[in-house]
Amino acid sequence: MITRQFGIPVTSPGAILRREKDLGTPLGEKTAEVIQHGGLVSDEIIVELIEDWLRLHGGHGFVFDGFPRTLPQAESLMSILARLRTALDLAIWLEVSEQTVHDRISGRLQCAECGFTTSGRSAKFAERPVCPYCDGPLVRRNDDDEVVLQTRLSEFEKKTQPLAAFYGKMSILHRIDGNRDREAVFADISRLIENKSSA
Repeated sequence: MITRQFGIPVTSPGAILRREKDLGTPLGEKTAEVIQHGGLVSDEIIVELIEDWLRLHGGHGFVFDGFPRTLPQAESLMSILARLRTALDLAIWLEVSEQTVHDRISGRLQCAECGFTTSGRSAKFAERPVCPYCDGPLVRRNDDDEVVLQTRLSEFEKKTQPLAAFYGKMSILHRIDGNRDREAVFADISRLIENKSSA
């Protein structure tokens, strides 16, 4: 939605790594098992992927979904941005309850081609599980199960939660209630992007 409305490229380390796995690269094979069990790939690998992606795509703005996930990743990102003479304008923290996370993961479908994500409970996708953007197949991710989710939630509490204080000190953190429907959440995100663009 951000890319369509603002023309800003969006990526996530997970999407990059899933593509590597699909391509059968050594990196994809090496990290697939960690991801499958809900663990976090090493900071060094993630930071290297992000730096490569930024050099190719980050010239006119960027959005990372799910990065950084640890304090060392956040510190590395600030170093990369300093080298590239690029500022970080916003850190958006979507606050969701554990129940919301469970509900969304249990019904999540993702395009195997472009990474578009939606809910299997959405009537139009339940009848025709095909991506509306690239016609790729919408499938359940094989790492979307209860055991993996509990591991992810535990990793989040230990390793990701401290980022709220890190970005809060920089006065760029904005918290948004993510328990609402996607249009309401996107409206809040859009206002933040528009305010930064016009500043």
